[in-house]
Amino acid sequence: MARLLVTGGAGFIGANFVHYWLGQHPGDRLVVLDALTYAGHRGHLPAADERAEFRFVHGNICDTALVEQLLREEQIDTIVHFAAESHVDRSIEGPDAFVQTNIIGTHSMLKAARRVWLTDRTVPVHRFHHVSTDEVYGSLGPDDAPFCESTPYAPNSPYSASKAASDHLVRAYHHTYGLSVSISNCSNNYGPYQFPEKLIPLMIAQLLAGKSLPVYGDGRNIRDWLHVEDHCRGIEAVLLRGRPGEVYNIGGRSEVENIHLVRRLCAIVDEHIGSMSELRQGFPDCAVAQGENSERLVRYVKDRPGHDRRYAIDCAKIERECGFAPSISLDAGLKATVAWYLARAGSLRTGWQRNLTLTP
Repeated sequence: MARLLVTGGAGFIGANFVHYWLGQHPGDRLVVLDALTYAGHRGHLPAADERAEFRFVHGNICDTALVEQLLREEQIDTIVHFAAESHVDRSIEGPDAFVQTNIIGTHSMLKAARRVWLTDRTVPVHRFHHVSTDEVYGSLGPDDAPFCESTPYAPNSPYSASKAASDHLVRAYHHTYGLSVSISNCSNNYGPYQFPEKLIPLMIAQLLAGKSLPVYGDGRNIRDWLHVEDHCRGIEAVLLRGRPGEVYNIGGRSEVENIHLVRRLCAIVDEHIGSMSELRQGFPDCAVAQGENSERLVRYVKDRPGHDRRYAIDCAKIERECGFAPSISLDAGLKATVAWYLARAGSLRTGWQRNLTLTP
């Protein structure tokens, strides 16, 4: 039986991982540590009395003593480290929080793991898995080969620079102290529970409210999209079959320009709401409820500073060594994601409005 500590487990990817792991590994113990910042919600996770093998702890990864305490009392043998500030726009406006959480917080986790696992030897086998991003590799040209694990780091935003620094710290603790680690760098995630500051849930929220759809620059920036369930499967594959000390890129093999993604979301929302009178009544401000096409809401806005032009992931290594390949197509994933938000829009709206001012 594995005993996992999941940091940031009340956030988007972390919460999806918790539900995935509990479903796939019902005999394992899973403890979540989360500070419950604006993008983390306790309601994303099982209730305290719902799953005996699950525990939630409200706390900060920078609290090294707390992390050590949890590792000892729960006999944790696996850390899955999601906790991070992750929104590029916020990092441009306020980089300090990204340095504190992503660099200092990761170092706090590594120090605790080193003391408990290596100095005190509380468990016979351990693994520290660090969840990172493809943004550490910088930007690709239109004809460049996708990022692979040996691509030199070239971060272009305070967010990606802080993640690159945390990656290097994890690697250093393996090579210097012998900590058993792994790192995964993923492409853009989407799916349930994502806070609508990111492109896909933001566009869905705006579409349902009949508000403008802000698209940076010319909309031709290209991203590789990975459904969050596939990401969880990829992390599982690394934990079960990945080699300690290695880096694995997890991609969706779904490159698309931002403007084409937004247009596809418009079409999906129009199809869903246009075909059901109860949805048209529930979202009267939506363009299709008013007999119009949602694409009319697209507005091109000033590009953000240092906006990377293209990301793409070569996931041949994880396919070869861990037997993982993405299984959810972008079109199927987008349809499922829109349906998920439509089913929960009423309950989500209050929380969104508390934490995010949507573009008018």
